Amino acid sequence: MSAWPDTELKDRLGIRYPIIQAPMAGASTPSLAIAVSEAGGLGSLGLSMHTQEALRKDCTTVSEGTAAPYNANFFVHNEPVDDPERANNTRSLLAAYYRELGLGKVPDAVSVPSFNKTHLEAVLDLRPPVVSFHFGLPDDDAFKAIKAAGLFTLSSATNVAEACELEARGIDAVIAQGFEAGGHRGTFSEPYEKGHVGTLALVPQIVDAVSIPVIAAGGIGDGRGIAAALALGASAVQLGTAFLTCPESATHPIYRRELNEARDDQTRITHAFSGRPARGLENRYLREMTGHEGIYPDFPILNTLTGPLRKASANQNNPDFMSLWSGQSAAMSRNLPASELIQLLVTETESVLERLAPAR
Repeated sequence: MSAWPDTELKDRLGIRYPIIQAPMAGASTPSLAIAVSEAGGLGSLGLSMHTQEALRKDCTTVSEGTAAPYNANFFVHNEPVDDPERANNTRSLLAAYYRELGLGKVPDAVSVPSFNKTHLEAVLDLRPPVVSFHFGLPDDDAFKAIKAAGLFTLSSATNVAEACELEARGIDAVIAQGFEAGGHRGTFSEPYEKGHVGTLALVPQIVDAVSIPVIAAGGIGDGRGIAAALALGASAVQLGTAFLTCPESATHPIYRRELNEARDDQTRITHAFSGRPARGLENRYLREMTGHEGIYPDFPILNTLTGPLRKASANQNNPDFMSLWSGQSAAMSRNLPASELIQLLVTETESVLERLAPAR
């Protein structure tokens, strides 16, 4: 008999275990998503920075590689305000780093589109079983079209008010993203500080506030964390950092090394890479850019300005300018193939749940 206390979301998603691999843009790959889904979890693709060609290619690779469901994730940020002064101030600030890395002149600021009509057409054509969003939801017409296609929808909330708003819009399940989580904060109701709620406090409050399934995310790195999330009322968990050191991920070797050497107190929230708050391992760039938040151009314009720095730093095996996104559970990284990691997480979780279950 299974020790897992909740099967509703598992049944609706068609997965064996309520474990979701977070859709980490730049790190998640088709092979990672396939491995996780084949092992009984829900694999995910982070498609927010993909070209249309790459988006379609990756989704097709996953759908052809497994009959199990997978999740396609998109950013739904507000389109940035064009502010030449802030962009130029930031380009001046980055110029010394460009020179240091031999990159020449800082390029002009550009942007990356939010979820739009072209993305919607791809989603309705490719039909990923699960579609998830970060930074809120797309407009009503697009979201209704996705729902009408029968696709299961997820989105992140960093406080109770955001979770209630997502439920009112018709989301199928909400991801309660605690403050411990790595990568970009999903906060979509400013100020960002309203989303500074830890997972242990956030999950039960969202569970009490909404009638849809809640997925716990943030700082969960092993079966003890999964069991705790389930005890808090979550129907599933989402882990990101735990999968970064799987061989199927696209994580750079230097990034993997930093994760393996990380301490519990080594992450911090920064706007310095993209213009939105995100949690990552502290490095030289994060330290030296502290205090300049007021001049950054809107997300994702800054992301395109720092992109060459990140790429050059990785090419030089230098972590100083890499965006080392990580949750506070980095020190718990396992370095296992995704299928083995899923099975270990399942074994650990069941052991905890069985130990805590009342004697019959």
